[in-house]
Amino acid sequence: MKALVLKAIDEPFVFEDIEKPILESGEVLVKIKAAALNRRDYWIKKGQYAGLKFPIVLGSDGAGVVEEVYDDKYRHLLGKEVVINPALKWGGEEDYQGKEFNILGLPTNGTFAEFVKVDATNIYEKPEHLSFREAAAFPLAGLTAYRAVFQKGKLKKGENVLIVGAGGGAATFALHWAVKAGANVYVTSGSEEKIQKAKALGAIEGFNYKNENWDQELMVKVSGFDLIIDSVLGDSFAKHLNYANPGARIVFFGATAGNLPQLNGRIIFMKQIQILGTMMGSPKDFAAMLDFINHHKIHPEIDSEYALQDAETAIHLMDSFSQFGKIVLEV
Repeated sequence: MKALVLKAIDEPFVFEDIEKPILESGEVLVKIKAAALNRRDYWIKKGQYAGLKFPIVLGSDGAGVVEEVYDDKYRHLLGKEVVINPALKWGGEEDYQGKEFNILGLPTNGTFAEFVKVDATNIYEKPEHLSFREAAAFPLAGLTAYRAVFQKGKLKKGENVLIVGAGGGAATFALHWAVKAGANVYVTSGSEEKIQKAKALGAIEGFNYKNENWDQELMVKVSGFDLIIDSVLGDSFAKHLNYANPGARIVFFGATAGNLPQLNGRIIFMKQIQILGTMMGSPKDFAAMLDFINHHKIHPEIDSEYALQDAETAIHLMDSFSQFGKIVLEV
């Protein structure tokens, strides 16, 4: 089968023939129709990710058709149009992943190939209103955002929500989820164009963090936030404490702008603010996200589309953080 292989840190992808996966008990083979890039793939390629191994087929997001099954009890899945949950072996606790947890695309070969094998419990019926390209766009980032907004963030209808870094995959999904849940959503971005796109998706207002005193402008226009979703961290994270309402939840994942800065502990305990880390999500979260997508007929934002063999060009779009939504690869 054809696959996109990464053979060393910072080397170009190689589009070549590799062995088709051999199924074991409990697994199914999915013929990939579309895959999508994540920031995770970018950092792996740069060598800035734990547990690196080569050669590897990257790709956590994918949608396609079940082509083979190992066990007869899964024969009913043959020919089904499916989307893959990339959170493998979550474990038995809802609050956190177990020791065997891993993500599709490292250490196991992922979706940047004609075929991928996964456990049958990690495939779900593709929403009928979505194309394969759209269905491939949401699994990893959508799941991360869904858990952040609902399971960790406990979002309630009518609350004020701030989403940091509008335009990134997970941040854009957080925007979708919060708007559809009836929240008052605001965003930050370093791009006026991205702010306008976020407003077109339902954000009330956006604040450009490249402007001087942007946070002061924010506090004049908004009384405060009940939930803040942050996927970048860095020095500006400390400012969240100033415009967080009493009892607010600040949920974070990712650290593209740096680590946690020094925080004023007095503000945290006086306002009784909760600061919560999150990562990916459980099978229960994934199923709930699919129900939410189906109920609200949500269509993911796709920034651009490339053929699988052109992934080297596609991944360099991430160099400048300029994309809004997901970069999709057609297989």
